[in-house]
Amino acid sequence: MKYRRVAIAPGVEAGGRGPLLLIAGPCVIESARQCHTLAARLKAIAAEAGMPLVFKASFDKANRSSAASYRGPGLEKGLAILAEVKARHGVPILTDIHESHQAAPVAEVADVLQIPAFLCRQTDLIQAAARTGRVVNLKKGQFLAPDDMSNAVAKAVAAGAKGIILTERGTSFGYHNLVVDMRSLAILARLGWPVVFDATHSVQLPGGAGTHSGGQREFVPVLVRAAAAVGIDGLFLEVAVNPATAKSDAANSLPIRELAALLKVAGAVRESVIRNP
Repeated sequence: MKYRRVAIAPGVEAGGRGPLLLIAGPCVIESARQCHTLAARLKAIAAEAGMPLVFKASFDKANRSSAASYRGPGLEKGLAILAEVKARHGVPILTDIHESHQAAPVAEVADVLQIPAFLCRQTDLIQAAARTGRVVNLKKGQFLAPDDMSNAVAKAVAAGAKGIILTERGTSFGYHNLVVDMRSLAILARLGWPVVFDATHSVQLPGGAGTHSGGQREFVPVLVRAAAAVGIDGLFLEVAVNPATAKSDAANSLPIRELAALLKVAGAVRESVIRNP
């Protein structure tokens, strides 16, 4: 199998059997202070673990369960905060887009444009992201088999995508539940692009709390170890200083105090797999 390497920013790459990539940050931008605090801590933790870091945060959570739920500061204010984080901490930025017209302005700040799982079949959205020249992170829909993502990849490639990342985030399993089939990671890898495992969304219980989603964060370390043993290229984790007070994904976000130990284990497991394929 060809292990393609995708350049995200100077010194930060995904795939090619390089170091495990860490994509981490809060679910949604709540304030500039929140983002700067997390970015500083994440940069230090990633450096200690020997992993390149991409800081992630959403300026708008357009698919919240309830119309009354907090969505974020919006495009203009959100991008301004992310631009400050990028400049002050020297970290690449990932954020998601929900509409085609957002691709161009977001690409002026973000190094990776993310297509949300619920929108992974939206042709115009995928191709608008690809045409910016930025790396495109295609999150596999909860409703898709992993090999179905070949169509999303083809759409991005046809629009001139220079770099693609494929992210697994669990599959719908009955009502209010997701399950992770570790075979999916191997199947996604056959498409020829770096594969990332989203451990925190994979323990989400969609709509499980009525007006918002629930979650089982206690299983994040279990799934991280399993995914690392498959030989993934990156980890996607939503973190918070105090998840209980987070305005989105409170139930499945990882306390940042637990991150360093988790990365140490994940890195060791993956390194063993890389050395003994």
